[in-house]
Amino acid sequence: MMLKSILIAATMLASSGAAMANCYEQIGCDDSQYYSKNQMRQLSCDSLWLVRNGIYAQNGYCFKTQRGISTFGNGQCSVNDQARVSLNAYERDNVGVIVAVEKSKGCR
Repeated sequence: MMLKSILIAATMLASSGAAMANCYEQIGCDDSQYYSKNQMRQLSCDSLWLVRNGIYAQNGYCFKTQRGISTFGNGQCSVNDQARVSLNAYERDNVGVIVAVEKSKGCR
């Protein structure tokens, strides 16, 4: 429950407009630390979704789904194509790890 609260707080910060890293007590900062599959396996599917999409939100992605728009908003977005979102090496690797764990857990 504590991690969920942290994720919600980080999500609110990410949607405030300023580009900043999302940092989580249990797993670190998404733009400067590599996440391990073991760390990610501890998260629920909803938390994995929040962390993964938080990375895209802080880098200007314009969400297309109602869930994405409701969670992060599109007020400060600038990139419509997810493949064109500029991610640093940590972010790119972390998204890959999260996607792999989501797939192994059967997340939707």
